[in-house]
Amino acid sequence: MMKGTTVVNRDVLYELVWLMPMIKVAEKFEVSGSYLARVCTELRVPRPERGYWAKLAVGKAPQRPALSEPRPGDPVGWSRTDGLPAPVVLKSRPMPRPRISRLVRPGVGTHGLIRGAKSLFLASRKVDGDDHLKPYKKLLVDLTASLAGLDKALDFASNLFNALESAGHRVVIAPPDAQFRRERIDEKEVPSKMDRRYDPYGYDRLWSPLRPTVVYVDSVAFGLAVIEMAESVEMRYVNGKYIRESEYVQPKARRYLDHTWTSTRNFPSGRLRLVIYAPYRSITWTMAFQETETRTLSLDLPQIVKSIEGEVTPMLEKLKEAERQAEIWRQERVAEEERRRQEEDRRHISQSVKDSRDQLEQVIQAWSKVVSLEQFFQGIEDRAQPLPEAKRQDVLDRLQLAREFVGTQNPLEFFLAWRTPIERYVPLNQRESSVPSADVEDDDGEGEDLDDGDES
Repeated sequence: MMKGTTVVNRDVLYELVWLMPMIKVAEKFEVSGSYLARVCTELRVPRPERGYWAKLAVGKAPQRPALSEPRPGDPVGWSRTDGLPAPVVLKSRPMPRPRISRLVRPGVGTHGLIRGAKSLFLASRKVDGDDHLKPYKKLLVDLTASLAGLDKALDFASNLFNALESAGHRVVIAPPDAQFRRERIDEKEVPSKMDRRYDPYGYDRLWSPLRPTVVYVDSVAFGLAVIEMAESVEMRYVNGKYIRESEYVQPKARRYLDHTWTSTRNFPSGRLRLVIYAPYRSITWTMAFQETETRTLSLDLPQIVKSIEGEVTPMLEKLKEAERQAEIWRQERVAEEERRRQEEDRRHISQSVKDSRDQLEQVIQAWSKVVSLEQFFQGIEDRAQPLPEAKRQDVLDRLQLAREFVGTQNPLEFFLAWRTPIERYVPLNQRESSVPSADVEDDDGEGEDLDDGDES
């Protein structure tokens, strides 16, 4: 029985479904056979057709199809708890040849990521007036809009995704283990320095998806976020609520005291902004397209696709440079860790020498004390011999009481208990040269057998 948190690679799953019937494989993961079949479909793992095992028993089974290579953005593993799995790891590739731009023709119909999304966006937390919707569901396409602007935003996103896929690129919600980040999105149509000063993370009050929406151009991923921009509107507070200043009607009766005041708030404008960004944590890069009152983003689809394609080579260079910087940082960390290990090693060596010397001095002092006591007792016994019998016996009796009071101690035991520096701590150079690597203790020496109080 497999643990729920274990991620099963598609290669392993491929071997399992061709090794035993699907129902047997499903039992290992505590799921149904039909569910595991859907997992195979999601991972693009071919599985035996109905009747395969009967044909195999009589030696007439067809040859199993090969497992195809995963495409960029495809999940390559599955776990029972996470549902969806690890993504394809971006590998270093040679710089691509200049892309020949193709005519961008928006695909026909609603894109798969948009199909059925409207009802999920409408299932929103309560928002004030015309504010941006905040759907409960988090695993959605990266789109932020008000109720009034939702249809327009969904239509544009669908056309954009279709245009990108018509040009040969793949648009998906990022796989769960891609470790992609989502760019911070500013909803204000005209961002100001004051906004950044007093509300640098104002986007946090907006809804954001669980995982970014990305388009794969060759092996490079670009994040896509569609947002309905917000414009600054003068509002008036009347009878416990804010209304637009343009909708305010001043009372005609002069005797009526109008207790109102105005303020400025940001409200969705109905105009869209597309933010294209690098979802890689090692790179910061963004590009944006936004509507004006006279031009919609749908007219810019060919330019948007061309602009994204033009950033593939620069993005690969940025990734290569980020990888180089990461390697430099890693090597610096390794060198710093090695310096720390050597410093700790020198500290432990110095401490072990000091502790060994201190203990040896204590052994010498204890030895001297025991020998001195023995000499004292022996001297009393010798001087008691010439005394009269009664007097001598009285002295010997008192001597026995004194010996019992002090206790008998063997000074050799003190010396045998002394521990040399090498017995307290084995230096790294001796440890690495004489002890197999699997048996080496912790680098900081914490694993050595040290007496209590020997280490600080």
